[in-house]
Amino acid sequence: MFVDECTVKLKAGDGGRGCVSFRREKYEPWGGPNGGDGGRGGDVILLGDVNTNNLVDYKYQPHWNAERGEHGLGSDQHGKDGKPCIMRLPLGTVVTDIATGKVVAEVIEDGLQIILCKGGNGGWGNTHFKSSTNRAPKRANPGHEGELGAYRLVLKSIADVGLVGFPNAGKSSLTNAITKARPKTAAYPFTTLHPQIGVIEYGDDVKGRRRLLLADVPGLIEGASEDRGLGHRFLRHIERCAVLLVLLDMAGTDGRDPREDYKVLLGELKKYDPAMLDKPRIAVANKLDLPEFAAQLVKFKKKYKTTEVMEISCATGAGLERLKKELLKRVTALRKKEKASPPPAA
Repeated sequence: MFVDECTVKLKAGDGGRGCVSFRREKYEPWGGPNGGDGGRGGDVILLGDVNTNNLVDYKYQPHWNAERGEHGLGSDQHGKDGKPCIMRLPLGTVVTDIATGKVVAEVIEDGLQIILCKGGNGGWGNTHFKSSTNRAPKRANPGHEGELGAYRLVLKSIADVGLVGFPNAGKSSLTNAITKARPKTAAYPFTTLHPQIGVIEYGDDVKGRRRLLLADVPGLIEGASEDRGLGHRFLRHIERCAVLLVLLDMAGTDGRDPREDYKVLLGELKKYDPAMLDKPRIAVANKLDLPEFAAQLVKFKKKYKTTEVMEISCATGAGLERLKKELLKRVTALRKKEKASPPPAA
């Protein structure tokens, strides 16, 4: 099961209470206070994990608590700190505080640790309250409570290239052909039911970056913004992509018109978020091996004169290497540009 959104309730550990104790030994009638401090409560920590790909673990176990600190003991023995609660999250997870509606964390790097809820400090034992006027304090502090809250976790996959298209346009076949992912392929619509992340590998002859991540999302249809088909909620997984591939069945199989399909796809992307149309995109014309391809391509280029079109065939492999090299070139240039650009003013 693939889960990309859920709600969790988190509680950091409370601090242990301090101890009221006095030193009592033979020949030491005035031993004085020796109560230890309570241990600190454990934190709730978010950990980016490249080996985790969805939020299913948190869908059915929404309550996560860190361990409380142990209480202080006599003989100046401090309580043991509570163990933290470590939540392994897939890269691209956005954490929103439900109470305020504000984004409080984003997990974007493998191994990144974010303390979301801090554990409470342990209370002081009576040793801390000893003074020249109070030689035998009978006071100790309780431990502080750990932070708690309810949060919404939303996964927005981190990928370099986003792949969109109508069902049966060949998205899964293209993903199979150029990445190591193996999504289901079949001769019926909606074989892809949830986003697939594939790795595009490059050989040693390519300098610099040698791999890209491609996000293949379920097929879009007209009216997806109105929850037709599988809807368009999954488009969140391509929000962070540098380049969009719009895959078209350029042979017009089943009486489809590639020109109309392209118009519908851009319309659905715009309805989800107008900023999606600002991303660099390439129209990928699939099914180069079919006889109807050439005539449909001429009509398409006549209508969309400024649109960049790359011709491929997932069945024969024609044009795939050229497409891979073009993607690497585009993504590398865009990422360099992003690094060179100064951060926006706060």
